[in-house]
This record gives sequence, structure tokens and C-alpha cells, in this order.
Amino acid sequence: MDDVRARAEAWLAADPDPDTRAELRGLIARGGAELRERFATRLEFGTAGIRGPLGAGPARMNRLVVRRVTAGLAAHLLAGSPDAAARGVVVGRDARHKSAEFAVDTADVLAEAGIRVHVFERAVPTPLLAFAVRHLGAAAGVQITASHNPAADNGYKVFGAGGAQILPPIDAAISAAIDASGDGAPASAGSSPLICAVDPHVYPAYARSALALVPPGGPRELRIVYTPLHGVALDLARGLLYGAGFRDVEAVPEQAEADPDFPTVPFPNPEEPGALDRALALAAAKDADLVLANDPDGDRLAVAVPDGTGWRALSGDEVGCLLAEALLSRDPGGSERVVGTTVVSSRLFAKIADAHGASYVETLTGFKWLAAAAAAAEAEGRRMVLAYEQALGVMVGTAVRDKDGLSAALVVADLAARLKADGRTLIDVLDDLARRHGLHLTGGMSVRLQNDPSLVDRALAGLRSAPPRRLGSATVIAVADHLVGTRTGTDGSSDNLPTPSTDMVGLALDDGSRVQVRPSGTEPLLKFYGEVIEPAGEDVSAARVRAGARLSALLDAFTAATRIS
Repeated sequence: MDDVRARAEAWLAADPDPDTRAELRGLIARGGAELRERFATRLEFGTAGIRGPLGAGPARMNRLVVRRVTAGLAAHLLAGSPDAAARGVVVGRDARHKSAEFAVDTADVLAEAGIRVHVFERAVPTPLLAFAVRHLGAAAGVQITASHNPAADNGYKVFGAGGAQILPPIDAAISAAIDASGDGAPASAGSSPLICAVDPHVYPAYARSALALVPPGGPRELRIVYTPLHGVALDLARGLLYGAGFRDVEAVPEQAEADPDFPTVPFPNPEEPGALDRALALAAAKDADLVLANDPDGDRLAVAVPDGTGWRALSGDEVGCLLAEALLSRDPGGSERVVGTTVVSSRLFAKIADAHGASYVETLTGFKWLAAAAAAAEAEGRRMVLAYEQALGVMVGTAVRDKDGLSAALVVADLAARLKADGRTLIDVLDDLARRHGLHLTGGMSVRLQNDPSLVDRALAGLRSAPPRRLGSATVIAVADHLVGTRTGTDGSSDNLPTPSTDMVGLALDDGSRVQVRPSGTEPLLKFYGEVIEPAGEDVSAARVRAGARLSALLDAFTAATRIS
């Protein structure tokens, strides 16, 4: 305990924040397990940067952690690129607790290292930061955000020179530079001539790139309800919709203003049950045609539509497949057009690509991999039309090399308005796809790990060493172990997986269904995914009911097989 106390005292001496200094003094006075926990480890820097609960010590998000991470990032940039200092780093933030202070510290430490800094002077959505990095030709970007995490969290997200999230092994190199850096305390906080405001032309440049994604002059008779879930996307999202000609847009009043406490939702994630309740209630009262929701930093998009008896929230897979069908239908061309998604997304997407003669790529989960696929396609003279992941992330085009819930909302609104003018709906298109390709139903569940971090090891190790032979009434015919990169069939066959190593296991079954499980990369979650396919014929509703029953039973059997239920 004496060693822990000594490290805590040293941390206290370097901590610039009176709030966390006061917290740490209390922890030192009390001693015990909580103090040990704060200094037993530090937040790990990975491809998503760092993210975690606010608080004192290296195991929490705080100003000293931000300074140290930034010092490591600065050292990495200067060592790897001779023009990094001149090109600079773009720094943005959301409206979470401490985001403003973290952004100031980030800018100060970068400037102290001799790096030019372009700072957004107000809270901005993450897609705008990603766009600005590429638009300004910056060496990197930092967005202070915890995206859709709980209110107690904050984070630090790093983008590379092309405006995409960093990839391995860059994350490991930055992590090593962090370990070798000092406290990153700037000598002259806030006064460096190297710190300047982001060029105001970035805002209209982003808007032009987004508006270019929708054909001009289309139908615009659409009543839209929108919510930013207490985040920072309202002004930009509403501006894009208005700029495209949508005039009937109403924001959920209780959720319109940025509020770091997210008072109306337990988790500010549009995927979470109940997150869209207020938006759906307002949409019902206003007889709206469409509900659009962004998460607090604006990079994810949720969509809901009336289905005749109420409102139906579309899955991320449904949104991705709708957009693929629409964009490829109106985009003449062949295999030079590329669409991409991840290994846990619906297999319907690949069938749509094949039907339109477009190229299809599949990556690991995480938009960094999809952005890399877009860059690779561009280098080969091809173009990424659309990329999506089932967790409500969409990238239309490549002006933003990351998921962008703002431009995606605009493209969905345009599609819904065109269908309405023809007397059709988004659900009609989904039903058409089901008749053509079979009804693909995906779903999942998450298990939070705070009370038992060993769940990941137990679940995945058990599946690797003794995979189940059956799940419900279906027989397991193959096991995909993404950690070692092989897919092994029960018939003795073995294939190499085309994606990089990652901690995930998947099972394929003889009825065409599949299940997968992996740990979340940004939250303490074990994430389960399932997909079933039903022949639809003309009765799509009946096929959906059958698929729903099968999917529920499949996920129950899969979680039971991991011995955590």
C-alpha cells in the first residue's frame, strides 16, 4: 500500500485539476481498495483512443491523463512525419463533462511541442472533426468524446492524416510514446501563437459535401421528427435537412439542447431500449413520416418509421441494406463501385451488391477498417459508394472517412421523401428485398461485465475448446475463430479467414443461421450477434414472425452455450 500511496502522491503533485485533486486527496486519506484500483493500471490507448469514467488517477479520464496522452501523440507525430508540426492537428470536442478542459489541454500540449493546432471553438459532432482533418490537410485530429457512452464517461479519439481512425500498429506506437512521455504540462497554457481557430470555411465545405450526396430537386414533402439525444448534432443536422429543402423538421424539445447528464435517457445510445421513446411519442402526435436520431456526437444514426400499427425502429442492417439498394440502383456502373460492411452485419448486403454488379468487401468490426477499405478501393481506381456497420454506423461516399450520422440522415430523408411521392415507404423496399433475397433477420444482445470481467475469457475459451454440436434444433457445421484466423468445418475442412486477428468466435449452422460473440472495443460489454434467413414469398409478415421466433431461440441457446446465462 505504501507504493500505491507514493504513486498517488506523485500523481497529486502533477494533477492540474482542482476537482480531481480534491477527489484524490480523499482517496489517499481513506486508502483501501478504491485507491489501489485507481493506480493498479491505466486506461489503455487503442485504435479508438481512450475512453472511460471521469475521475482521479491513471485508471480514469482526467486532465493529467489527457496531457500525458497528448504528449505521447505529439512525440509520435514529430518522430514519424517531418511536416507534422506545420500541417498541424485539428482538435474538437463534444459537450460532455470536462470536454472543454480536455480540449484546451490537448491544444496546449501540442503547441508546447511545436505543433500547429486548429481548434473548434465550440462543441462539434465527430464527423465534422473527421472531415476537417482531411479538408485542412492536417497531420492528425483529436476529438474529445465518449460518443454514446454513459454520462459518467469521456474519451479521446484520434484520427490519422486522412481523416480516418488510426489502425494498428499506429495505436501501439502511440501507446509506447505515451509511456515514454512526461506529464505534458504546457509552459504557457492557452497563449501559444501556434493555436488558432479552425478555418470557418470548414463548415460550409462539409455541408456542400453532404448535400452533394442527394440529387437536387427531389420531392421534399416529408414530416420529420429529429433528436440529437442531448448531444451536439442538432444545428448541423437541421442545417443539412433545411439546406436540402426539408422544411417540416421538428426536434424533440426535451432532448434538443446539449446536456452532459443526458437526463431523459439512461444510456444516450439510440440502440438502447427506450432511447427513442420521446421521439416516437412526438412523431405519433405530429403524424410524422420519419424519425431520425443521432447519438450525442453525431456519428451514428437511428431511423424509425410508421408500420401501420405504430412505429418501428429499423435495425442498422435494415438501414444499410435500404441505402445500398437505393444508391446502387441510381448509380450507373459496375464493379468499380464498392460497398462494404463488417463480419457481424447482415449477409443480405452482399446479395444486394451482387445483384447490382458492385464489389463487396467485408471487414472486422469498427469503422477504422471500413475507412481503410475505402482508401484501398480509391488507390485501385475504384470508389466506395457506401459502408455501414450494424451498430447504426453509416458512411455514404468518402468525404468523411468515418461513420457520419448527419449525412446519412440526409440521404435517408431523401429516400423516404422519394418513396412517399410514389406512394411507397421504406418498409415496402425492405419487403421487396425480402421477397427477392429471403428475409434476413439480425439481432443481438449485450452482457455488461462490470461485476465479472472474466466473462470474456470464459465465454470465448469455452467456445474454442468445446464448441456446441447443436444450438436448438440446428446443427453446428463450422466454427470461425477470428483470433487464430481459421474457419473449421465439422466435416474436417479448414479455411483461412481473410480478416486480421481479433478476439471473436462465430458458429455456422445447417439451417443457414449463424451466431458470433466478441468483446466490445469501447465498453465493458460482451456482444452477441445472430442472423437467421427465411424464404419470404409473398407473405413477408409471416416470414418475419417465423424468423423472430428462430432468432430469439438461437440467441438464447448461444448464450447458454457460453455458460454465462
